[in-house]
Amino acid sequence: MMEQDSEKALLKQVSAGDENAFKQLFEHHRNTIYSIAFTFTKSVELSEEIVQDVFLKVWLRRATLNDIQHFRPYLFAVTRNHVYKVLKQIAQNHKATVHLVDDELFVTNDIADLLIEKEYNSLLQRAVDRLPNQQQTVYKLIRDQGLKRHEVACQLNLKPETVKFHMAQAIKNIRSFCMLHLNSSILLFFCLTQQ
Repeated sequence: MMEQDSEKALLKQVSAGDENAFKQLFEHHRNTIYSIAFTFTKSVELSEEIVQDVFLKVWLRRATLNDIQHFRPYLFAVTRNHVYKVLKQIAQNHKATVHLVDDELFVTNDIADLLIEKEYNSLLQRAVDRLPNQQQTVYKLIRDQGLKRHEVACQLNLKPETVKFHMAQAIKNIRSFCMLHLNSSILLFFCLTQQ
């Protein structure tokens, strides 16, 4: 834990625009901010984005850092407010999706199913596009081209266990992404089709 006097000196340097001091401040507090964000979001990606956003706010407001008597409570307040904002946006997006689906109830079941499938496919593609290269390649070879694990291993010059690991990570990442963006009925459909 950083002593208050040394932190005050660091804050003074940051407020003067010292990027190295800011980097030290970031390194010292980022894990704590990440933990707070992850507690609420349960998302690695979202928590990492929150850490970046919180420290961007600190940097943009660096001129006011000299006036802050206790930095940790200040940083926690900024983090809390940003997490609430992110969660509110997620809730609003979810609510908007639910309203969109509710408004479409007058269409026939066939059309409703097509809309759900279209939304699912669009979201799935977005999730796949965000995967790291190796996971994306393995996922596409298995899911899109129907190759077996050992065939993918031969084609990519990997061990079958490595292919299995990349596929498992890809599915985990896709599910995490989709859980943030799907309403519950489509999420259920997605989970069932990914088993």
